[in-house]
Amino acid sequence: MITSDLTAKRAALHAILAKHAPLMVAYSGGVDSTCLLAVAHALLGDHVVGLIADSPSLPRASLAEALAVANSLGAQVEVIATTELDDPAYASNPPNRCYFCKAELFRSMESLANERGFAAIAYGENADDPAHLRPGSQAAAEFSVIAPLKQAGLTKADVRELSRELGLSTADAPAQPCLSSRIPHGTPVTREALSYVERGEAAIRALGFKIFRVRFLDGEPPGARVLAGPDELENAIARADTIRAALQCEGFGDVIVDPSGYRSPAS
Repeated sequence: MITSDLTAKRAALHAILAKHAPLMVAYSGGVDSTCLLAVAHALLGDHVVGLIADSPSLPRASLAEALAVANSLGAQVEVIATTELDDPAYASNPPNRCYFCKAELFRSMESLANERGFAAIAYGENADDPAHLRPGSQAAAEFSVIAPLKQAGLTKADVRELSRELGLSTADAPAQPCLSSRIPHGTPVTREALSYVERGEAAIRALGFKIFRVRFLDGEPPGARVLAGPDELENAIARADTIRAALQCEGFGDVIVDPSGYRSPAS
């Protein structure tokens, strides 16, 4: 049931979106951007388009799923290729790596928006996201990208509740940051390393695990540290040999199933 507080926030979101039509939305298929695109499409119709960035840091399965979700909404989404891996500032993998990725995306979107006459560009930051800890927020500010969910006061919990009300399949989806986030800061982000991570996580998913991360460990061959979510940690530890064998089949060397597990940074 939508509460009166959430009703007011949704009304504020509608007002913000209505003032910025036609609108271009940075879409990833995640909880926040899907909710934003769904609401914008319902309100603005053909006056909104989603842009999804395609690069080696996006798993093929995630791209396909994001496009399928957008299609189910009837929303127009375009795929644009981004080249952040060609930027040494990104590829060197500093702590603010995400800034360079978002700057690349927003630069491309800004060019398209100006060319096509869009009034604004929006992305899915919510009211729980602390701007000073989000390098992407810096890039958004530099390119005048608006954050309607945040401006309307919608928290992550609000976004999930609104998504349920809208019947979105992403309502309870776990956070899925890009593949580069599995590579420790300071270890270069390369196409090869990203491919290892993508194949490794696909192999673990095929074993039935849902909430986990495969952390890339530099080496020859590279190693992996597997972190399972709280509900699956006991099973992961019990099946450590199976997990190890699955990853070694994908070319990994040493494989560690971390007993401390993984806890999602966003609920």
